[in-house]
Amino acid sequence: MIKNKIKNKKFSLVLSGGGALGIAQLGVIHDLQEVNLSPSEIVGTSMGAIIGACLSIGMKENKIFHLFKEFSNIFNWVKLSLTGNSIIGSKKIEIILNNIFSDLKIKDTKIPLKIITTNTLNGDIKVFDSTDDIQIKDALLASMAIPGIFEEKSINNSIYSDGFLCENLGINQAKYHDILAVDVLGKNSFDKNMPSNFFKTNNVLDMLERSVRILIYNQTKTSLSISTKNIYLIEPITTNYKTFHFHKYKELRKLGLNLLN
Repeated sequence: MIKNKIKNKKFSLVLSGGGALGIAQLGVIHDLQEVNLSPSEIVGTSMGAIIGACLSIGMKENKIFHLFKEFSNIFNWVKLSLTGNSIIGSKKIEIILNNIFSDLKIKDTKIPLKIITTNTLNGDIKVFDSTDDIQIKDALLASMAIPGIFEEKSINNSIYSDGFLCENLGINQAKYHDILAVDVLGKNSFDKNMPSNFFKTNNVLDMLERSVRILIYNQTKTSLSISTKNIYLIEPITTNYKTFHFHKYKELRKLGLNLLN
């Protein structure tokens, strides 16, 4: 049982990106809090960074889950952009994040937090942590900025985008030898059968999303294969859900329950 193996140990909680699929991580966090297990640091990418940041300031899982009711209606946070390099502007999302984090900086968290982003100009990974004098909401806007979809974020004269481009499951950034990693875009995230929809357009879209999931899965698999740390990996079965299925937040949360046993 994973929960018995990490009990009384300092461990890093690493949460992957994955859009709406990341809501499954709340089930794991619920189970951790049920047995009074708390990580010594949190590492997150994209949606994993948002959930991890909420946890890092002391929010309970049920309150974080309640926030996704707001995300379940995309009109609450999606505003199409007619300028720039993205389809969706960040103004509405920024308002939501400001309501949660206000002016808190990464150095102000109760649990040390690391947020993975990508420097859009040179392609290098950038991990924001307590040594960076920036607000949590700004680092989150950078970590979730899928190129072409969400608006990229300018921080200290550099431009940042979604961390999945470099490291979707940030095990390489973890401080502690023991790591509890939750990967919603792992081997259980893509169907082992080819799409067979009636409309070809749906098949093409399914193939595109499948390809991205396989690409990210192989990125993570390489990191896992070379790591010398003690990693307890949880991969919720997210095959039947899309990264934009925020309206299915209740079903997605259930995917992460009872996986610590």
